[in-house]
Amino acid sequence: MSFRFVSFLAFVATATCIPTSDIQRRTSRTSAPSGCLTVGTGGTYSTIGDALTALGSSTSAACIYIAAGTYKEQLTIDYGGSLTLYGETNDTGTYKNNAVTVTHTISSSEAGSLDSSSTVNVVSNGFKMYNINVVNGYGKGSQAVALTANANELGFYGCQFSGYQDTLYAKAGYQYYSNCMIEGAVDYIFGDASAWFGECDIVSNGGGSITANSREDSSDASWYCFENCNVTAASGISLAGEVYLGRPWRALARVIYQKCVLSDVINAAGWDTLADGAKPLYYEYNNSGAGSDTSHRLYESSITAAVAKTTVLGSSWGDWVDRTY
Repeated sequence: MSFRFVSFLAFVATATCIPTSDIQRRTSRTSAPSGCLTVGTGGTYSTIGDALTALGSSTSAACIYIAAGTYKEQLTIDYGGSLTLYGETNDTGTYKNNAVTVTHTISSSEAGSLDSSSTVNVVSNGFKMYNINVVNGYGKGSQAVALTANANELGFYGCQFSGYQDTLYAKAGYQYYSNCMIEGAVDYIFGDASAWFGECDIVSNGGGSITANSREDSSDASWYCFENCNVTAASGISLAGEVYLGRPWRALARVIYQKCVLSDVINAAGWDTLADGAKPLYYEYNNSGAGSDTSHRLYESSITAAVAKTTVLGSSWGDWVDRTY
């Protein structure tokens, strides 16, 4: 790269108030990182499942690179070491140009449980996923999970999770979602994890509650924190006033939206009820947009400052979160 071009990038970053580091990290990933197993066109394995099987019982750090394509698979990530899945993309910094989709269609009633309906079920600690779309195509009528995240210190970067009811089961452990898109209608982010959603698009494709946090004990560390997220309707769908920020799956649900843009999809009441005797801790701080007026909110507690990552993810969050995102 010439000095003149570097200087031009710096000028663009300054003129548009975009940090230079953000420009630099948004690069393509069109070949496998060193040491990764490869899947798809030009790769060693034709399916992601085959590559997972090939890892065997090893506990060494491993990675799998997936070439562009749609993979009709149902996956369980149960590897003994830290594992990273990379999807091919021409822009690693966003989900919008993802070229890899993993899709499966089954409801929880058909599968026998929420976990069993998952297109991707993660039970491996330290797992990371980059630039992959995960879809449960069931649609209306039943719970049908795209991703079950049931392990500790999980990171999802530039990914899409799409469904209708119960799209993302953030079930347990510490979890980090950055520059992702999560789409659904009814309780589509739910469970008892302590999860941070940063710079994500939260997209409703039908009326209902976005979150159904299942914290039920005062000693439970669970939070759902949305920071710098856009909360909106799916393209071509009008949902003005039909979406709630959350309802409690368990009595002590805890959720905060901070520094987010809340569109007119948000009902003036903001929050709904579900669990009998619920005493949820629902917060909003420094949000903007047509749905951010809190003057008619129900079930909401006051808060005077934004919640920190240490509160949501623990004091060692910097050791496992990819902070370039």
